[in-house]
Amino acid sequence: MKISSFMVNYRKELRMEVDIRKKEKVEKAMEFVEKIKKVQEKVVTALRKTQKEIKRQANKGQREVKEWKKRDKVILSSKDLVFKKRPVKKLMERYVELYVVEEIISKNVVKLKLPAFIKVHLIINVSRVVKYRELVKRKRVKELKPVKVDRIEEWEVEKILNKRKVRGVIKYLVR
Repeated sequence: MKISSFMVNYRKELRMEVDIRKKEKVEKAMEFVEKIKKVQEKVVTALRKTQKEIKRQANKGQREVKEWKKRDKVILSSKDLVFKKRPVKKLMERYVELYVVEEIISKNVVKLKLPAFIKVHLIINVSRVVKYRELVKRKRVKELKPVKVDRIEEWEVEKILNKRKVRGVIKYLVR
């Protein structure tokens, strides 16, 4: 059912009684048409501006979504999972197990390869998973042997990096 915007606003049809034979009335009709076009353009620009503002307000709290790939390693959030063996939620781990992304459904949803004993739907929102980062092994610094001065073991200090006072005792961070 098609209804004109004039009918919606004023509950009657727009009637332009113009006698085409008279030149003055044709000019008035053309002026009226131009006026209506200008009003429509203003309305369209106002609507676009309003839509942009609504979109900006709606997306204000949104985070950027990471791009997921097949076979990405992820850890699953335990926020909505129920564990019978761990009744105290505050003592439970925040993330459980290492899983693999099997398929990307959309930019917000991924399908994980989960074992059968976990009673969770395979398709999970990305807010419930975190990319797994392997721990980087730190280089071990050679432990320097102490130097004996007057039968007391001492180390040679290269540089004092920082100092702080803990319970009245000054402690130094040295290289």
